[in-house]
Formats: sequence, structure tokens, C-alpha cells
Amino acid sequence: MNTIFKNSTAVVVGWLVGSVTNMGLIQLGFKIMPVPGLDPNDMRTLVDILPTLNAPYFIFPFLGHAVGTYIGACITGLLASSHQMKLSLAVGGLFFLGGVAANYMLPGPLWFTATDLVIAYLPMAFLGGKTARKFKRI
Repeated sequence: MNTIFKNSTAVVVGWLVGSVTNMGLIQLGFKIMPVPGLDPNDMRTLVDILPTLNAPYFIFPFLGHAVGTYIGACITGLLASSHQMKLSLAVGGLFFLGGVAANYMLPGPLWFTATDLVIAYLPMAFLGGKTARKFKRI
């Protein structure tokens, strides 16, 4: 199979699986820790309520972003035929851009935005790439 095609497919598949993981964890968080009077599908309500929430309500969004990025980067690294770490970090970059957009559209507390953008994306993509590299050696 063509290396460029295989690597491109690896990025797309990693990004899609990571996105599903991200959304699944965020939806799970809304089920485990529901916010009274909040419809998680109503963006206007989310914009109004997010800045008022306490730290525990941000655990699942952070986990969704971090674990989704990690899984996506790991899958990309496992499927890629070359440049596994670069492609894993590219997936982390895609998730980082999504995180910047999400934090812009749904402004939460500054501490969450900073923690989310600094820890959840590129470091987790790097760890996902390292994990993929270990599994490829086995």
C-alpha cells in the first residue's frame, strides 16, 4: 500500500477514534455528574453556566480531551507506516486546534483553559506516540 495513503488514513482514523472517545467521555460526565437545569446540547445554556461550575464538573471534559488525544495519537502511531511520532503529534495538533476553538466558544474558568491547553493535547499525543512505538516493537 502507498505510504502516503497509509499515513493519511492513519491520521484520519486516529482523529476519528479519538474524537469519539472524547465525546463519549464528555457525555459520560454529564450522566455521572449532571448539572441541574443544563441541557448539554444547548450551547447558549452551556456558555452561561460553564463559568459558574466548580472544579469537579471539569474532570470529564479534561479526561475526554486528554484520553481522546492519547487514544487518537496511539492509533495513528500504530497504523502509520512511517513517521509515527510526527503523525501522532499531528493528531495532537488537530486536537489542540479543536481545544482552542472549544475554549473560545465555551469559555470556562481560566485555570481549566490553561490546564486543558497545556496538558491535554501535545503531551498526551507524545505519550500516545511513545506507546505506539513500544507496541510496534513487540
